[in-house]
Amino acid sequence: MSYTIAIAGKGGTGKTTVAALAVSRLIAAGRRPVLAVDADPNSCLDSALGVTVTQTVGAVREEARELAGKGLGTGVSKTEMLELKIHESLVESESFDLIAMGRCEGPGCYCYANNVLGKVIQRLADDYPTMVIDNEAGLENLSRRIVRKVDLLVMVTDPSRVGLTTVERLHGLAVEMGLAYDKLAIVINRLRNGTLPDGADALKEKTRADILVGLPTDTELAELGERGESLFNLSSNHPLLAAVEDLLVEAGA
Repeated sequence: MSYTIAIAGKGGTGKTTVAALAVSRLIAAGRRPVLAVDADPNSCLDSALGVTVTQTVGAVREEARELAGKGLGTGVSKTEMLELKIHESLVESESFDLIAMGRCEGPGCYCYANNVLGKVIQRLADDYPTMVIDNEAGLENLSRRIVRKVDLLVMVTDPSRVGLTTVERLHGLAVEMGLAYDKLAIVINRLRNGTLPDGADALKEKTRADILVGLPTDTELAELGERGESLFNLSSNHPLLAAVEDLLVEAGA
């Protein structure tokens, strides 16, 4: 079974950046291939990793529904058809593979597709030493149990008071939902002066987080984003890479 890292937090705080950096550092550490799961409907992990998603789980759900409605795929159950389509949507690269949830284009909710995605991920996980899940804002995907257990839960926030309060609230929800995880890391992103904000240590204590990390605002990272370039193009000695690598080492990933 894969070592599973789930990235969660408030929208716009840099979850996808942290997820992509984690994939990069795992590959550098020889933990390849990595399975990257973009569970955010606003899929952009592919861009951060330098690949292109052409089919999402949301899209193949509609395709499978249409095929079943037309009576195609005789002898193949709806679930088997959807599982096959999800496998086909896997983006493969040399050191990692990526699967994206995407948006649901037709009527109905994600529940059925989400359940199938969870089953597919469980089967795929045996082929990957590590899995990194970039979640949508909040904990909805994790609450749906697309994975049975998380080894490292990473909650990302900006340094604002609202951001810290949101992490505390999300942690409370995780406890209420009975979300199973071995270790909790809090990443405070986009620090302007490299100093953790007031309340950071108190947040770590309240949530009983195992790791507290601050990541600075960075010009090179911003320029890569503006040019639409992969985070693999960051300078090899970039401090962000070292910070995320240290986080993973401390977590035992």
